[in-house]
Amino acid sequence: MLFIRSSIFAIGYFVLTVSYGTLSLFLWLSPPLVRHKIISTWTTVVIVWLKISCNIRYQVLGREHLTEDIQPAVVLAKHQSAWETLFLQSLFWPASTVLKKELLRIPFFGWGLIAMNPIAINRSNPREALRQVKSKGIARIENNFNIILFPEGTRTAPGEKGTYARSGADIASSADVDILPVAVNSGRCWPSNSFMKYPGMVTVSIGPKIETKEKTNKQIMEEVETWIENEMQNIDAQ
Repeated sequence: MLFIRSSIFAIGYFVLTVSYGTLSLFLWLSPPLVRHKIISTWTTVVIVWLKISCNIRYQVLGREHLTEDIQPAVVLAKHQSAWETLFLQSLFWPASTVLKKELLRIPFFGWGLIAMNPIAINRSNPREALRQVKSKGIARIENNFNIILFPEGTRTAPGEKGTYARSGADIASSADVDILPVAVNSGRCWPSNSFMKYPGMVTVSIGPKIETKEKTNKQIMEEVETWIENEMQNIDAQ
């Protein structure tokens, strides 16, 4: 039954991706924010389809931290699956996500991503990638976009922790904006690199803003890491 439901989701996901990818080609002359808003509904529809086909639901804790006085912000989130790359786009709209440049070359999928104004980096040149993340991140913030970044750099399995990079702190401190830490346990329902989807509840927990003034990047990331990892233990225990 799990395989059947996962297959149904995959078919719907493919249809939606082709449809939105094609639509993005007809929106190039529209204002960037309008184009971004239209194409980003793809992420919302996919999350709804996932709930219908695989019974993967979600809850959001800490919505009270989404206040106007912190916009725009740098969002630093736990990364366990593709689920949060979709959901956080709508939760923190308008937002630019830092992602691998190779993803933009995928037909339909990549076309849609381009329309959502991401920050695409070339991981084969780490030093240049860091420079681009910082410069483009600051530029997006100046245009009132939130920045979504996964500080561990790659997806981690439930219960595991990667190394937290300081690039998000560097962007936030340079742009003089706050950081919003986010814990999410999506890997239990949508495991990394797995076709199978497991029914259940994904919990997204948004932490209080972390100010960056008069702090080093190391101090900032220590606060971010401590909050996210402690919160991961709390939501996993539920």
